[in-house]
Amino acid sequence: MARNSHPEATRQRILDAARKLFAKHGYERTSIQDIINELGDLSKGAIYHHFPNKAAILDALTEADTAQVNAALPLDDDSLSGLQKIRHWMLATVANREHMLLLRDAFPLLNDPKMLSENLKYWRTTNASMFRQCIEDGIKDGSISTQYPREASELLALLSNYWLAPMFYPATAAELKHRVRCLLTMLAAIGLPLFDLDSPEVNTLAEGIALLGAEPEHRTEP
Repeated sequence: MARNSHPEATRQRILDAARKLFAKHGYERTSIQDIINELGDLSKGAIYHHFPNKAAILDALTEADTAQVNAALPLDDDSLSGLQKIRHWMLATVANREHMLLLRDAFPLLNDPKMLSENLKYWRTTNASMFRQCIEDGIKDGSISTQYPREASELLALLSNYWLAPMFYPATAAELKHRVRCLLTMLAAIGLPLFDLDSPEVNTLAEGIALLGAEPEHRTEP
């Protein structure tokens, strides 16, 4: 059998095909055979050469997606205030439909206690630290007046990733919007006024977060 001279290109093709199918049909409704059919010219052995199972494909997608999203964050943009950095970060994240649908597919994996523990640690440390940096910048430039920078960053990281997620706390569209406004009210009360409660950004946030609970398309069997 001829050796694959472009293993990285093949691996990326597998990821691209899986991303497309996961977004359309959902992780649970997509099989390895579906990915093979989408690619058209790879065997099951070729898939397993790069990934031991379907979960590994999703893990690779979420890792690459997180790195891409984080790289685009305006944390070092000196033209923005600390408050503007957080606003831009949150709105850009929820507006990225492909990213939100990938998170939708990854969330059920958090039923595994080990996976949940690892994600809680990430939200508690890395994610909170990124928010803390923006908040500290905001305190310096005067856009944020909180006396609780650490607590505000921890609240924002944990509640935006966990409490707002429909998987953990199911909600209708109206309930989710109400929940977003509740979070904004709490943050404003400790000096972190992200968005006005009646601003269009509240709808943008709620609609983006709702994608985490969106139903994938149902397959039409031949």
